[in-house]
Amino acid sequence: MRTTNDLTPHAATAAAILPLVGGAANVTSVAHCMTRLRLGLRDRTLVREDALRSLPSVLGVVTDDDSYQIVLGPGTVARVTPEFEALVAGTADALAARGAEWKAARQQRNATPLKLLLRRIANIFVPLIPALIGCGVVAGLGGLLVNLGWLPSLTPALAAIASGFMALIAVFVGHNTAKEFGGTPVLGGAVAAIVVYAGVAKVTAFGMTLAPGQGGVLGALAAALLGTYVEKWCRRWVPEALDVLVTPTLTVLITGLVTLYVLMYTAGELSTAVGTGANWLLDHTGVFAGLVLGGLFLPLVMLGLHQALIPLHTTLIQQQGYTVLLPVLAMAGAGQVGAALAVYVRLHHDQSLRTTIRSALPAGLLGVGEPLIYGVSLPLGRPFVTACAGGAAGGAFVGFFSMLGDKIGSTAIGPSGWALFPLLKGTGGLALTAAIYAGGLLTGYVVGFAATYFFGLGRTVGGTVSGVCDSSKQGQDTDLGGNPPP
Repeated sequence: MRTTNDLTPHAATAAAILPLVGGAANVTSVAHCMTRLRLGLRDRTLVREDALRSLPSVLGVVTDDDSYQIVLGPGTVARVTPEFEALVAGTADALAARGAEWKAARQQRNATPLKLLLRRIANIFVPLIPALIGCGVVAGLGGLLVNLGWLPSLTPALAAIASGFMALIAVFVGHNTAKEFGGTPVLGGAVAAIVVYAGVAKVTAFGMTLAPGQGGVLGALAAALLGTYVEKWCRRWVPEALDVLVTPTLTVLITGLVTLYVLMYTAGELSTAVGTGANWLLDHTGVFAGLVLGGLFLPLVMLGLHQALIPLHTTLIQQQGYTVLLPVLAMAGAGQVGAALAVYVRLHHDQSLRTTIRSALPAGLLGVGEPLIYGVSLPLGRPFVTACAGGAAGGAFVGFFSMLGDKIGSTAIGPSGWALFPLLKGTGGLALTAAIYAGGLLTGYVVGFAATYFFGLGRTVGGTVSGVCDSSKQGQDTDLGGNPPP
């Protein structure tokens, strides 16, 4: 048996977390996203939250209707999760059964239709983010080489590598949609593949010839969702002896015909409307749109609802080669960084909080905002609001140049902050695009810092700042006014 000294740092973190969440018997499910360890817990009253928050590797704790989320930060969470899973593996079957029962009961009590829909959309697209990031970075590298005129023999290969996934993303969306809504994943992928099949160019719908890829990810999402309901209907009415033959055939046939003659055209019109609307919004109301989008994005991240925007980003990338929304939304992270720096400067006597900021700031500069949100600004209350003000200012800056005709966008989703520079693409050339984005980040940093320094921390009293929690209370949840929740 290994002692604590024998464990790797990530295994030691997992071992430290487990007893504080009630032990293996209290864990019903284990998962993770880019920054958070997501646990299903049978009884949340068994959680020793103060002790959990005090662990050096824990940057914050978030609760929602479905899971108990421990913020560990990017990279760390992907390494801690398997160690944590290994600790509870001995009771995996019992945990899975109990977890399903617990989750269903909790969802029935607390989940609203809107929350369930947004979570399901996120569950469909979040698994695709690693591929989107990888292909986007390769696309950005290829574009840079083209602009510089370097290695012309290599750029076609990079274009093929970057474009292969995007050409078939509809299949992956269909697979994940069917899986999320209780259908057979491969059948979801099969009906979604119709959307990108070259042979659809021979089909006429609504008096128009279809084009491969028409409708994009929205069409694939609709096709797979319809296929799931057709499959479930067949499972209820087709005799068991014929199920293996009839159900897949009817699912593919019925869904395929509806996809070709209804969904592809309808989703294509909707996708076009999304692109047109996004461009119009920034071209005509750029400052106001940037102000609103940049200012409200941090609350969306806090609630985990920002993942629901992925279909819009993906649709814009498919249509235009980049999404104009992401650089504006990325300004929220700049405001958060500026606010954290102001807290670091003002609260110079709070070494615990300053240590948290130093550890979370690199992730914040790269666009991962959860560590700073849950470890710094949200527990303090008012700095969260002033961070939103910084994001609003940065968004307005980017939106202003969009009104002048210099739109900027990102060729992929996932990264933001400094990590977005390799993915930038715009109408004004690489140098101008990078300069506008950098100007937006700088604006967000400065306004977030100034708003927090002068308005977000109250007045100094005896070497400390009034109106915020001290380091011993830093980990407690607070509302936006700095007060504990009821």
